[in-house]
Amino acid sequence: MTVLAIETPEVFEPLLAPARYKGAHGGRGSGKSHFFGELWLEENVAGKLDCVCLRETLKSLEFSVKKLLESKIEQFNVGSYFDVQDRRILSKHGGVTIFEGMQNHTADSIKSLEGFDRAWFEEAQNASDKSLTLLRPTIRKPGSQMWFGWNPDLNTDPIDALLRGPYLPPNAVVVQANYLDNPWLPAELREEMEYDRKRDPDKYAHVWLGEYRRNSEARVFRNWTIEEFDIDPKAIMRQGADWGFSVDPTVLVQCWIEGRKLYVPHEAYRVGCEIVDTPSLFMTVPESERWPIVADSARPETISHMQKNGFPKIMSAIKGAKSLEEGVEFLKSFDIVVHPRCKHLIDELTLYSYKTDPLTGQVLPILEDKDNHVIDALRYACEGARRARKTERKPLKTIPEGRGGWMGG
Repeated sequence: MTVLAIETPEVFEPLLAPARYKGAHGGRGSGKSHFFGELWLEENVAGKLDCVCLRETLKSLEFSVKKLLESKIEQFNVGSYFDVQDRRILSKHGGVTIFEGMQNHTADSIKSLEGFDRAWFEEAQNASDKSLTLLRPTIRKPGSQMWFGWNPDLNTDPIDALLRGPYLPPNAVVVQANYLDNPWLPAELREEMEYDRKRDPDKYAHVWLGEYRRNSEARVFRNWTIEEFDIDPKAIMRQGADWGFSVDPTVLVQCWIEGRKLYVPHEAYRVGCEIVDTPSLFMTVPESERWPIVADSARPETISHMQKNGFPKIMSAIKGAKSLEEGVEFLKSFDIVVHPRCKHLIDELTLYSYKTDPLTGQVLPILEDKDNHVIDALRYACEGARRARKTERKPLKTIPEGRGGWMGG
């Protein structure tokens, strides 16, 4: 009996358990296809399995996952278990793997797949509603499964309506993954990612983070760059904190203002951070205990805890009716320079958007309440400077001679 030593990234572990629907969506470099390819390999080495590998259109086997499966067979040295033929792969247990395009199927022709154990649909963002409607009742053998891997395009695409909508089909497991979840991301891909992140934030969000393609006009921040820089020893640091709730992160961000530039050298970020662990998280930012911190006022008990545990200069943010909008506009008035290590701020500056009208696509003057935890902390950090600018006295108007005043009589 052959034992395969296959390491599975943590993000894909939920897909190892039996489920009728298995979905993995996300950006380039996440390893989605490699995970399903290795799952296919493991199951075929273990026993008889009939599998159909699908795309919406398949003009040539060159564009199928056949080459990926062949590479997995070679990588794990299990060639004795398979007979790789021109148009299919046979296993020594009697199973067959074939490669087809769903676009070519009709209600009659799809019946040829009724006895299959697995249907693996790659590039499922291209799947039509007709194809999914044909496929789902066809793969009905007891214990059969359907696997879907895709890079999201629009939230209206049929696969997203099926596996990311408000009502999942029964017995479905779906995960989201991107390059950050891939411990074996090749250096070449990382370089491509870094290039897109610096040059084209919208492409970075869509291609690498796996976000839906969006109207670039809806993006809030365009006034930022990623640069390495040294901290000015004369800089007056400003710090802001946002508290995590449930799955939201606890955040500390550090910055300073120099003329029309806002420099951001450090961030601390952790999801599920307990209150007792927050001081140690904040200490990962250099000299964070030295400088004042303006924090979200929604958690006074956390602020009190921090004051008693090494951060006596922490204080609550002052919130008003328009503090969110005014704070964002204040940040937009600067050229923001972000250090590359502030990865979460970079992601949020890329993704933070205004809402759009779902019918017309028109950008609305309403901020989306997501992708904004580090940005909120940055707003709090700059709150004092914003209020100081807002309350600056305007120059007194010069009163022309002869128009009154103590010398005008």
